[in-house]
Amino acid sequence: MADVKIAVEAKQRATVFCPVSVELALPPEKVQGMALVDEQRDAAVPAQVVVVDGRCRLHWILESAAAGQVRNFTLTDAVEAPESPYVDLTELSGKVEIRIGGEFFSYYHSQQYVRPVLYPIIGPFGQGVTRAHPMEEVENDHKDHPHHKSVWVAWGDVNGSDNWSEQEGHGSVVHRGFDDCEGGPVFGCIGTRNDWLDKAGNKLMDDCLVYRIYNLPGSARFVEMDVTFKAGAKDVRFGDTKEGGICSVRVAAPMEADRGGRIENAYGGVNEDETWGKRAPWCDYSGTVGGHRVGICVFDHPSNLRYPTYWHVRNYGLMTANPFGLSQFLAPEKVDGSFVLPAGQSLAFRYAIFVHAGDATEGGVRNRYLDWVFPPKTKVVV
Repeated sequence: MADVKIAVEAKQRATVFCPVSVELALPPEKVQGMALVDEQRDAAVPAQVVVVDGRCRLHWILESAAAGQVRNFTLTDAVEAPESPYVDLTELSGKVEIRIGGEFFSYYHSQQYVRPVLYPIIGPFGQGVTRAHPMEEVENDHKDHPHHKSVWVAWGDVNGSDNWSEQEGHGSVVHRGFDDCEGGPVFGCIGTRNDWLDKAGNKLMDDCLVYRIYNLPGSARFVEMDVTFKAGAKDVRFGDTKEGGICSVRVAAPMEADRGGRIENAYGGVNEDETWGKRAPWCDYSGTVGGHRVGICVFDHPSNLRYPTYWHVRNYGLMTANPFGLSQFLAPEKVDGSFVLPAGQSLAFRYAIFVHAGDATEGGVRNRYLDWVFPPKTKVVV
């Protein structure tokens, strides 16, 4: 089969370890047997084929490119695909174990928990950057807010139901099945279906939640999160409350701003006084874990409702993207941030979680965010 030439053009900034993809007008079975060669390095690179609605898309990670540089690749069957560490996914009872090299974390969906949880998120020096409690007990961990479990999706007022806390009368999110659970050389993908229930077990709505965990070097971790809420026969009202986060993170105890950590948003706001209730395309939380400065950042996508989102972020370690709590964020202004999802319709959100060394500046958060929303341009040239 003839080789396929692909060009990747970086934009206004240098790019490092950036996920890219291109659509191919080829049968998937043909692409599966081919290798992607980086012409500058004269070496094959890990690549992954994904087929959606019959269309074939090739994914890989662009290791580096200077601002404005064009990097050339060849898809060929003349060489073998490289052996490289996979993002391995293993389904176990009540969870999916995710391994990248020697490191692992898990997606917990057992009804032992009120809602699904992604834990732990391992940082660049092998230490977790999200809180252990109550998933595990570690020394000097805070035990407040037991519903703050690592990384999760929740909302405190869904048609009046508390689907945020775990106090008396709370609702729940129940795992119903997988749409996808497959690893690969570029990313692993977990796609789940979940029912949102009130305290009596009545269904409020459902969601499709997708995590894509990318195979970056150990110096960073990158996870995309897509969640689509679907209303059934009745409207769904997301009430105006600060008690919620579509993408929610509770950082490891040593990273808390109250313990010497640092919150920083895209506009330079620092710590709770300058970031809570403020809008920003991203928010970063960094601190020292195991003797190393590390950070975790949540990216908000321009396609999301009310972009850039408001942030419910606290010095005690909570960081959530909250697009609905306007009455509290904008007080004393009189405003209702609630949103009604009409019966039978859907509401989609996209976020990314970037784990890095150092604080937001040292971790290059700004450029990583821009690479995510304005990725290098890819095209098939032959």
